[in-house]
Amino acid sequence: MSLQLQISEIYASVQGESLWAGWPTVFVRTTGCPVRCVYCDTAYAFVGGERLTLTDVFERVEAFGIRRVCVTGGEPLAQATTFDLIARLVAAGFDVSIETSGVRSIAGVARPSKVVLDLKTPGSNVLNEWLPENLGLLKSGDEVKVVLTSKDDWRWFVAWHSEFGRKLPTGVVLSVSPAMPNVTPEELTAWLLESRLDIRLNLQIHKFIWPLETRSR
Repeated sequence: MSLQLQISEIYASVQGESLWAGWPTVFVRTTGCPVRCVYCDTAYAFVGGERLTLTDVFERVEAFGIRRVCVTGGEPLAQATTFDLIARLVAAGFDVSIETSGVRSIAGVARPSKVVLDLKTPGSNVLNEWLPENLGLLKSGDEVKVVLTSKDDWRWFVAWHSEFGRKLPTGVVLSVSPAMPNVTPEELTAWLLESRLDIRLNLQIHKFIWPLETRSR
């Protein structure tokens, strides 16, 4: 039987965040997620979608003529066939990034794809689901993204960074994002500058381009 994936949507847009922000990108959004982060903005991907073969997905991606591909969700690594899709895209020469919540192991992700790994805070509501061992599997060029829901989350993150931040593998970029409207970009920028931490501010530019309720953005 052909390998299959449950897919929520496949579309072309600009990458809204990470170091690849602004670049034209094909997004492959898988269906399903084992956790429920309080700030999730893609809850529509928890269920539904369509069952596609790995070849179907690959051909749809290829048809856009764009060389950057972001595999996201939901939680893309919750489906075992996602690892096969990533490997096939990498072998075909695509620049691939994977946006993952960190609640599934990244050990089987084909390289040189780029992992964008969430660091879950207490305010995310899924801190206990997160796998700390993923940090040791990161490579140079990967990213760790922290979404902050409150000033308490910020204080937690500063303490975490003091203990673990400098132990990240060389070349891994650490960034912080505000969970709007609970934390505004202005507030987070002020905290960041006051802390003097060498960390990147990560804003989701697609939310400034399209209305918040817009899908496939």
